[in-house]
Amino acid sequence: MNQVQEAKPFRAIARPPGSLILGNLAEFRDDILTMLLKAQQEYGDVVRFRFAHQPGALFSEPEDIAHLLIKNHRNYRKKTRGYAAMSALIGNGLVTSEGDFWLRQRRIAQPSFHKKRIAGFATSMAAAAERMAKDWAPRAKNQEAFDVADEMMKLTLQIVGETLLSADVSSNASEVSGALDIALHYVLDRIRFPFMLPQGFPTARNRELKRAIAILNQIVMRIIAERRAAPEGAEAPADLLTMLMEARDEESGEGMTDVQLRDEVMTMFLAGHETTANALSWTWHLLGQNPDCEARLHAELDEVLAGRTPTFEDLPKLVYTRMVIDESMRLYPPVPLVARMSHEADVISGYQIPPNLFIFICPYVTHRHPKYWPDAERFDPERFDPQNPIERPRFAYFPFLGGPRQCIGNTFAIMEAQLCLATIASRYRLRPVAGHPVEPELTITQRPRYGLKMTIEPRS
Repeated sequence: MNQVQEAKPFRAIARPPGSLILGNLAEFRDDILTMLLKAQQEYGDVVRFRFAHQPGALFSEPEDIAHLLIKNHRNYRKKTRGYAAMSALIGNGLVTSEGDFWLRQRRIAQPSFHKKRIAGFATSMAAAAERMAKDWAPRAKNQEAFDVADEMMKLTLQIVGETLLSADVSSNASEVSGALDIALHYVLDRIRFPFMLPQGFPTARNRELKRAIAILNQIVMRIIAERRAAPEGAEAPADLLTMLMEARDEESGEGMTDVQLRDEVMTMFLAGHETTANALSWTWHLLGQNPDCEARLHAELDEVLAGRTPTFEDLPKLVYTRMVIDESMRLYPPVPLVARMSHEADVISGYQIPPNLFIFICPYVTHRHPKYWPDAERFDPERFDPQNPIERPRFAYFPFLGGPRQCIGNTFAIMEAQLCLATIASRYRLRPVAGHPVEPELTITQRPRYGLKMTIEPRS
């Protein structure tokens, strides 16, 4: 406590000017990421905000982020409006749960994401990308413009269904994507507009959310029911759903209820396909804007693969492919912003941190920190060249967060992105459609606001 008393008061932290009543809420509602980036550039690595009656702060220095996510992570909880709203969609799954329940679920799910098990998913991932590449052939022949972001959503949803749930959900791709879009925008608005009516009120927006969740529930519960109905003695697939269904509480011996299973499966739908799809979408956009980088990627693919579909064994050789993905996630991190609420008083960067402080951790901002990323807006995969490593703090780059709550599927996502990019880029060049607006939109994840219209042409 002496340390807290000796530190500078919280009010000593600089903050942007705001209105007398709403504080910084208006700017926050308009464009969250731009507002936070501008605040860091103008006021430094610790910036204070006020959102009506709620105080907040942004921390952008890697050492401070390490404190929040690792050193004193138990003091910074997910009890925020955003996570409360997200719970309406994914329930009490790995993303939203906390404490002993979260730890139990994490231990159950962890073996499904072991490197050896994930290696077995590589064939399915590459095969799904190969099928999509073949489906694109008529489009390439006719130079048809289409939404690559939408295609990446379909691809990664199919992969998640096959690898983690052993289910074909490709026929439901448009329903899942549309329902998630409604739900994710709703969660964001819950953060941006603190005076929205509770979810139980029968407003048009709340009814729309209810319908979206019902669509997702129907698909997920069908998958669970089909697995429950499997004949006794039948060999269950070696996937995440089987592990969750077979798990037993150490004390009671009870297994998960269908509601608990639903929450975890819904979490995988969101975290397992939405984030990787966005990472791939932005990668295609950046390659289309940087033909020199695209040419080097193609040269590596030609040398390593010589026209064949990539395998798990090829991944260590696809060095530049991985560099491209890493740099894409630097500029467009799949989850660009997370929030925490302080539980007890603390000290960060010499400032007193009061309880119940709304805290922002923003990869989008830190990934552009000029101290660690010179010419930060430039797409340059060379920043991640393993032959010429640049020493940076651990949290100068953290697309999957870190600490105990680091994304459980980070290895899965990187392998998926690498295999999908290699498979499709071996066959096609993607070109941006002139005049089509490309703008990031924060919906918890970071999507292209207007989709990503591109044309393709065969490489041979």
